[in-house]
Amino acid sequence: MMKQFRVVSTNISSAKGTVKKPVVSINLKTGVGVVGDAHAGPGDRQVSLLASEDIEATRIKGADIVNGSFAENITTRGIDLAALPVGTRLNIGSAALEISQIGKQCHRECEIMRQAGDCIMPRRGVFAVVIAEGEVCRGDTGTYDI
Repeated sequence: MMKQFRVVSTNISSAKGTVKKPVVSINLKTGVGVVGDAHAGPGDRQVSLLASEDIEATRIKGADIVNGSFAENITTRGIDLAALPVGTRLNIGSAALEISQIGKQCHRECEIMRQAGDCIMPRRGVFAVVIAEGEVCRGDTGTYDI
């Protein structure tokens, strides 16, 4: 059964270790990920995604954060990303992604951990590889099959 979700923010950074800034759209390229992003390159973590619901839950705990604060390239609404199995295909805009990893090791003593006492990226962040190139825009509707 096809399910839908929405893209609430597309984010990019020019340097690793910095908060990604919202942009109107991002271009995804196979074998690279987000064109122009500091984390672009081959591997299993070409594109990072995080649900806005998870960001809001962290904000409630006292963290001063916005979309992109967790260095996610795509911020979503209406999809429990961390519950999807590795291999799930996400169709977003004119691109397609395949979930390659759930969570990641958090940087030691990251800023969000200091502010909120918890960092959700190790449990709730999702990484994907680009399987069909295209553009993803803020406001796009995405689909996935469960």
